[in-house]
Amino acid sequence: MFIEKLAAGVVQVQTPIGPRYVMPSFLQRVYLLWMFRHFPILPHAVLNGRQQRLIDRMCSEQRFTSRAYANGWDEAPVIGTVEHRPPMGSELLPQRRPVASEAQGLAAEARQRP
Repeated sequence: MFIEKLAAGVVQVQTPIGPRYVMPSFLQRVYLLWMFRHFPILPHAVLNGRQQRLIDRMCSEQRFTSRAYANGWDEAPVIGTVEHRPPMGSELLPQRRPVASEAQGLAAEARQRP
């Protein structure tokens, strides 16, 4: 199985719209086999900077394809899976402005206080 992954392995990237597969170059496959040597699935956040840049570069340079429609990739072994979901947090969302009726109610309440 190691030789098959080295010869024609693909990397599965979990995205919000579903899994996508990327075909790395030979040298990238060597590095990815080492990277996934202990764990078959790795979150993007636990990768070091170099590994994150490699995954990001592979995703931006190559077109994603779902495994069902890939030509000949049905038999290709998966080297590993990267959970590449955008971080969910309040720092990414714009601040919520109060509804006009709330703002007017708060202003009226502030004026009434002595």
